[in-house]
Amino acid sequence: MIEPSAGLPLDRRRMFQLAAVLGGGLALGERAFAAQGSPMPAASAAPSLKVPPGTIRLNGNEYWEGPVDDGLDAARAAVARSNYYDPVGERDALIETVSTMERVGADHVVPWAGSGSPLARAVVGFCGPERGLVTADPTFEVAWMVAAYVGAPVAKVPLRSPDQAHDVRAMLAANPRAGLYYVCNPNNPTGSLTPMEDIAWLVENKPKDAVVLLDEAYLHFSHAASGMDLVRNGRDVVILRTFSKIFGMAGMRMGLSIARPDLQARLMQYDGVIQTLQLPVPALACASASLRRMDQITNRREQTTQTREKTAAFLTQRGLAVLPSAANMLMVDWGKPAAPIKAAMEAKGIAIGRSWPIWPTRSRITIGSPQEMERFCASVDRVLAQA
Repeated sequence: MIEPSAGLPLDRRRMFQLAAVLGGGLALGERAFAAQGSPMPAASAAPSLKVPPGTIRLNGNEYWEGPVDDGLDAARAAVARSNYYDPVGERDALIETVSTMERVGADHVVPWAGSGSPLARAVVGFCGPERGLVTADPTFEVAWMVAAYVGAPVAKVPLRSPDQAHDVRAMLAANPRAGLYYVCNPNNPTGSLTPMEDIAWLVENKPKDAVVLLDEAYLHFSHAASGMDLVRNGRDVVILRTFSKIFGMAGMRMGLSIARPDLQARLMQYDGVIQTLQLPVPALACASASLRRMDQITNRREQTTQTREKTAAFLTQRGLAVLPSAANMLMVDWGKPAAPIKAAMEAKGIAIGRSWPIWPTRSRITIGSPQEMERFCASVDRVLAQA
């Protein structure tokens, strides 16, 4: 059992600021990352993923199709009932569906508007000036952003060579008294996998009052095992899931945290209960129906894998270094600063992803449809020829 913390010293003004951050800007997920060295920006300061009409979107780790058919049908039916707040109990239905599928108690499952908010809340709930955050580098930066806001020290540990897994032993050594160890598996932006035995080792050897936050946003693109057994066994683990990726629901804003009730309570601080109750009924209905069609999600995984490997082979043939990936993304090393390549691709109607400060010559490429990736490959040839 994690002992309750004293929490952040908050006056009324700071309380409202924190509530706005946790319920607003950070729920934007991929859009909400901090400029290096800057404090928490307003939500409006977060970079936009808008692109000109007709541009191929390979920049936001979105899935190129919308929800599966059953999910769309459920959402349409729920729209017709949306004059009521939750007329048939869609929130409870989603919790029951997840509870049954994952074999955890219903009190272990909390729906959110995406997974960005519970990620941010975990940093607030388990970190502070005396209890730091430890992550890989590179990884999804929202945790860094929130840690800076609450004054928690951040240790960024390079990914392990050559497999680009989280170096869990180095993470523990970087701060043996951290409050939160964040593991994104598969990792964003690399798509690399960390073996479950490594994650279990970190859970076993971390400080007894620390928590491992296991972000499984991209799990369904891979054949990797989930960390759900750790939750079932009552360990100090919070798992995050999202419907924004392979389920094709990024614009519908739906995610989950799965953990022991006492850990969930720490995420619910600062108006969290209100946030988890104010969820759109069509999104809840779509999520439940989609989970009942995992056969279609499996088909999406297999198609994404084929398209990703074909694209990686093309890039490798062009002499570009590509990291192995188990998700809907590739990290490509252009061998030169990535920003001009990104601009040149955008001029040809292909929006590709950003680079990370530790890897300024690499870009993250989201895997789109087979036809979109063919256009991407043709544009790469033209851009490289011009360069």
